[in-house]
Amino acid sequence: MKAMTLHAPGQPLRLEERPDPVPGPGEIRVRVEACAVCRTDLHVVDGELPDPRLPIVPGHEIVGIVEAQGSEVRQARVGSRVGVPWLGHTCGACRYCLEGQENLCDRPLFTGYTRDGGFATHVIADADFAFELPVEADPVATAPLMCAGLIGWRSLRAAGDAKRIGLYGFGAAAHIIAQVCLWQGRSVFAFTRPGDAEAEAYALSLGCSWAGGSDVAPPEELDAAIIFAPVGALVPAALSAVRKGGRVVCGGIHMSDIPAFPYRLLWEERSVVSVANLTRRDATEFLAIAPRAGVTTRTTVYPLTAANDALADLRAGRFQGAAVLCPELRQSAGAA
Repeated sequence: MKAMTLHAPGQPLRLEERPDPVPGPGEIRVRVEACAVCRTDLHVVDGELPDPRLPIVPGHEIVGIVEAQGSEVRQARVGSRVGVPWLGHTCGACRYCLEGQENLCDRPLFTGYTRDGGFATHVIADADFAFELPVEADPVATAPLMCAGLIGWRSLRAAGDAKRIGLYGFGAAAHIIAQVCLWQGRSVFAFTRPGDAEAEAYALSLGCSWAGGSDVAPPEELDAAIIFAPVGALVPAALSAVRKGGRVVCGGIHMSDIPAFPYRLLWEERSVVSVANLTRRDATEFLAIAPRAGVTTRTTVYPLTAANDALADLRAGRFQGAAVLCPELRQSAGAA
């Protein structure tokens, strides 16, 4: 197998040849067809998330075909198409697992962070955390759903029944969950990097009611806001945009420090909450809803060996939607 491997934070990924991995008890080996590139991968590579298992193969938005399975896998999986997400394993025994909050497990494993991920031709996954996908599913289009879609869905659930919802950071997660919001009959207000006219136009083309820079107040009070951009200064900005009793949801795994802000922004029963990881229930719900909502993903495709280019382009905001690595692709990157 081939893998793009991180040996130290801040260093480029290295292309390596490895023996094909062998699945252990309860595990499957997946031949990777596509792996989307998430901002969390940037946080791992740039050293913003502490204590990754090094060396590590990043990537946790994986779609592929099961090639082999170990003992204790409860059903035949070989030949099926599966999706592998960020949450790669839970202990099943801590208070959080036992109380239905496996996303908060005390002893979890995370794909592409504490166990090898999908920036590779093959990956080992816990069979219980690999979700069956339709045989006709397009791997490239589906890969961003495995994290951007799932964490977007969990964030939307945390936002409650808000009718007017703001999305701060209009990238991979926002462009997916905006479509779900519109299908549900909500009004979406898209906040982009200041001056990013292309992102504003893209948001409006999806049906958003308004699009503008994150430094601009929306034309109406919001019922709730979801922050996908890892920028702590957006928390007080979002609080100032939501109505009394409104909620601000922080959807990222990492964010810069939240600056001090006056209590009046929080007063009148506004609230700030975070979401962490995902549960298998989130995946089951969202993967059923996405086709009903007509969700389509906008992707820019790169060969596996161009993983460093994809990360750099994500960091610089050079594309709309999501980047996706395809191990079998040989030509230069292009939009899909």
